[in-house]
Amino acid sequence: MLPGFFTRVFAVLVGREGRSLHLKAAGGAAIVLVLVMLAGSWAVVAAEEGARHANLTSYPKALWWSIETATTVGYGDFFPVTPWGRVVGAVVMVVGITTYGMVTAALATWFVGREDRRRGRAHQLREETVQALHARFDRLERLLTGERGGDR
Repeated sequence: MLPGFFTRVFAVLVGREGRSLHLKAAGGAAIVLVLVMLAGSWAVVAAEEGARHANLTSYPKALWWSIETATTVGYGDFFPVTPWGRVVGAVVMVVGITTYGMVTAALATWFVGREDRRRGRAHQLREETVQALHARFDRLERLLTGERGGDR
Protein backbone atom coordinates (compact mmCIF):
# COMPACT_ATOMS: atom_id res chain seq x y z
CA MET A 1 0.00 0.00 0.00
CA LEU A 2 2.68 2.52 1.00
CA PRO A 3 4.95 1.98 -2.05
CA GLY A 4 1.94 2.47 -4.34
CA PHE A 5 1.15 5.73 -2.58
CA PHE A 6 4.71 6.97 -3.04
CA THR A 7 4.63 5.95 -6.70
CA ARG A 8 1.46 7.98 -7.25
CA VAL A 9 2.88 10.98 -5.36
CA PHE A 10 6.07 10.80 -7.42
CA ALA A 11 4.06 10.60 -10.66
CA VAL A 12 1.97 13.62 -9.67
CA LEU A 13 4.95 15.74 -8.61
CA VAL A 14 7.44 14.87 -11.34
CA GLY A 15 5.91 12.75 -14.07
CA ARG A 16 3.54 14.97 -16.01
CA GLU A 17 4.61 15.73 -19.56
CA GLY A 18 2.97 19.16 -19.79
CA ARG A 19 4.32 20.36 -16.48
CA SER A 20 6.91 23.12 -16.59
CA LEU A 21 10.53 22.52 -15.67
CA HIS A 22 10.46 24.65 -12.53
CA LEU A 23 7.50 22.70 -11.14
CA LYS A 24 9.20 19.38 -11.95
CA ALA A 25 12.35 20.57 -10.20
CA ALA A 26 10.42 21.73 -7.13
CA GLY A 27 8.51 18.43 -7.02
CA GLY A 28 11.73 16.43 -7.33
CA ALA A 29 13.37 18.53 -4.63
CA ALA A 30 10.39 17.96 -2.33
CA ILE A 31 10.69 14.20 -2.81
CA VAL A 32 14.42 14.36 -2.10
CA LEU A 33 13.71 16.43 1.04
CA VAL A 34 11.24 13.87 2.38
CA LEU A 35 13.71 11.06 1.73
CA VAL A 36 16.57 13.00 3.35
CA MET A 37 14.43 13.76 6.41
CA LEU A 38 13.41 10.10 6.78
CA ALA A 39 16.93 8.78 6.23
CA GLY A 40 18.47 11.61 8.25
CA SER A 41 16.25 10.77 11.20
CA TRP A 42 17.44 7.20 11.13
CA ALA A 43 21.09 8.23 10.61
CA VAL A 44 21.11 10.74 13.47
CA VAL A 45 19.65 8.16 15.88
CA ALA A 46 22.38 5.72 14.80
CA ALA A 47 25.07 8.40 15.15
CA GLU A 48 23.85 9.54 18.55
CA GLU A 49 23.36 6.06 20.01
CA GLY A 50 25.28 5.71 23.25
CA ALA A 51 26.63 9.27 23.14
CA ARG A 52 26.83 11.21 26.39
CA HIS A 53 24.05 13.84 26.71
CA ALA A 54 22.36 12.57 23.53
CA ASN A 55 18.72 13.66 23.23
CA LEU A 56 17.96 12.18 19.81
CA THR A 57 17.45 8.68 21.14
CA SER A 58 14.32 7.57 19.26
CA TYR A 59 13.08 7.75 15.69
CA PRO A 60 10.00 9.90 16.47
CA LYS A 61 12.18 12.48 18.24
CA ALA A 62 14.66 12.40 15.37
CA LEU A 63 11.89 12.78 12.81
CA TRP A 64 10.59 15.85 14.64
CA TRP A 65 14.16 17.17 14.79
CA SER A 66 14.67 16.63 11.05
CA ILE A 67 11.42 18.46 10.22
CA GLU A 68 12.30 21.47 12.37
CA THR A 69 15.87 21.44 11.03
CA ALA A 70 14.79 21.25 7.37
CA THR A 71 12.34 24.11 7.87
CA THR A 72 15.04 26.10 9.74
CA VAL A 73 12.76 26.51 12.76
CA GLY A 74 15.28 24.92 15.13
CA TYR A 75 13.46 25.11 18.45
CA GLY A 76 16.52 23.73 20.18
CA ASP A 77 14.57 21.04 22.00
CA PHE A 78 16.52 18.34 20.15
CA PHE A 79 20.00 18.58 18.69
CA PRO A 80 22.84 16.25 17.76
CA VAL A 81 25.88 16.12 20.04
CA THR A 82 28.21 13.88 18.02
CA PRO A 83 30.23 15.02 15.00
CA TRP A 84 28.46 12.53 12.70
CA GLY A 85 25.09 13.64 14.02
CA ARG A 86 26.01 17.23 13.19
CA VAL A 87 27.06 16.20 9.68
CA VAL A 88 23.62 14.63 9.21
CA GLY A 89 22.10 17.84 10.57
CA ALA A 90 24.06 19.93 8.07
CA VAL A 91 22.85 17.76 5.18
CA VAL A 92 19.23 18.03 6.34
CA MET A 93 19.62 21.83 6.67
CA VAL A 94 21.14 22.31 3.22
CA VAL A 95 18.58 20.10 1.49
CA GLY A 96 15.73 21.80 3.38
CA ILE A 97 16.89 25.33 2.58
CA THR A 98 17.46 24.41 -1.06
CA THR A 99 14.05 22.77 -1.38
CA TYR A 100 12.14 25.65 0.16
CA GLY A 101 14.04 28.05 -2.07
CA MET A 102 13.12 26.02 -5.14
CA VAL A 103 9.46 25.79 -4.12
CA THR A 104 9.38 29.55 -3.53
CA ALA A 105 10.98 30.18 -6.92
CA ALA A 106 8.53 27.80 -8.60
CA LEU A 107 5.56 29.62 -7.05
CA ALA A 108 6.95 33.01 -8.05
CA THR A 109 7.55 31.79 -11.61
CA TRP A 110 4.02 30.41 -11.75
CA PHE A 111 2.53 33.76 -10.61
CA VAL A 112 4.66 35.76 -13.05
CA GLY A 113 3.83 33.39 -15.93
CA ARG A 114 0.15 33.59 -15.14
CA GLU A 115 0.28 37.39 -15.18
CA ASP A 116 2.26 37.38 -18.45
CA ARG A 117 -0.35 35.13 -20.06
CA ARG A 118 -3.13 37.40 -18.81
CA ARG A 119 -1.39 40.47 -20.18
CA GLY A 120 -0.69 38.66 -23.45
CA ARG A 121 -4.37 37.84 -23.86
CA ALA A 122 -5.33 41.44 -23.06
CA HIS A 123 -2.78 42.74 -25.57
CA GLN A 124 -4.03 40.32 -28.22
CA LEU A 125 -7.61 41.42 -27.57
CA ARG A 126 -6.58 45.08 -27.92
CA GLU A 127 -4.77 44.31 -31.18
CA GLU A 128 -7.79 42.46 -32.56
CA THR A 129 -10.07 45.36 -31.55
CA VAL A 130 -7.78 47.92 -33.21
CA GLN A 131 -7.61 45.82 -36.39
CA ALA A 132 -11.41 45.49 -36.46
CA LEU A 133 -11.78 49.27 -36.02
CA HIS A 134 -9.29 49.92 -38.83
CA ALA A 135 -11.20 47.55 -41.09
CA ARG A 136 -14.47 49.36 -40.33
CA PHE A 137 -12.90 52.76 -40.95
CA ASP A 138 -11.49 51.49 -44.25
CA ARG A 139 -14.95 50.27 -45.32
CA LEU A 140 -16.49 53.59 -44.32
CA GLU A 141 -13.85 55.46 -46.34
CA ARG A 142 -14.53 53.24 -49.37
CA LEU A 143 -18.26 53.79 -49.00
CA LEU A 144 -17.87 57.54 -48.67
CA THR A 145 -15.40 57.72 -51.55
CA GLY A 146 -17.64 55.54 -53.68
CA GLU A 147 -20.70 57.67 -52.99
CA ARG A 148 -18.87 60.87 -53.83
CA GLY A 149 -17.37 59.37 -56.98
CA GLY A 150 -20.83 58.27 -58.10
CA ASP A 151 -22.33 61.77 -57.54
CA ARG A 152 -19.71 63.58 -59.63
